[in-house]
Amino acid sequence: MASTDYRALSDQEIARRVGARLRALRLRRNRTQEDLAKSTAISIGTVKALEAGRGKLGSLITLLRELDALDGLDSFLPEPPPSPLELARRQGRMRRRASGKASTQPTDKDSPW
Repeated sequence: MASTDYRALSDQEIARRVGARLRALRLRRNRTQEDLAKSTAISIGTVKALEAGRGKLGSLITLLRELDALDGLDSFLPEPPPSPLELARRQGRMRRRASGKASTQPTDKDSPW
């Protein structure tokens, strides 16, 4: 399957394609718009709007949850890796040396020399 260059598409076209995928997912799960609306307490108008590429993000998440499709969000928008600056800050907090308090090795005070 070829990858889509979403940068070449308008925002409305991307939203329309997301709506079409949502509709296809609903149909694969053998759910009607009315059934989905009732089980999520979202109006049927909102379900129709989302499938048309309009609607609010919160409503989309509610429908994805009901259709058992939330796991797809990691593919849709993966967690960004930490920035190089954040990595440097984390390293600065890392332990750099032992305190020596729990050491079982003899110390210079214990040495006969």
